[in-house]
Amino acid sequence: MATNARKVRDRDSNPCIEESDASQKCLDVYNYEKSMCTAYFQRYKNCRKYWHTVMLQRRRDGVNPDMPTAAQRQDMINSMGGKPY
Repeated sequence: MATNARKVRDRDSNPCIEESDASQKCLDVYNYEKSMCTAYFQRYKNCRKYWHTVMLQRRRDGVNPDMPTAAQRQDMINSMGGKPY
């Protein structure tokens, strides 16, 4: 697998793998008719937006690494009572 492909599929660097996979599965099921999958696309977009703001805030605060690890993200989601997006 290419380096970029591994990075995209790495749970520590990509927090929205689940949403991405769901939107891809929807496209497969509905024969790539995008209008049938708009809810999945919106959920993915909201996920990316949420974690991007988290990453920017961590950069401003000087926290390293910029993106929380998968375990840290899961703890954050659990403390909020579910996904905020």
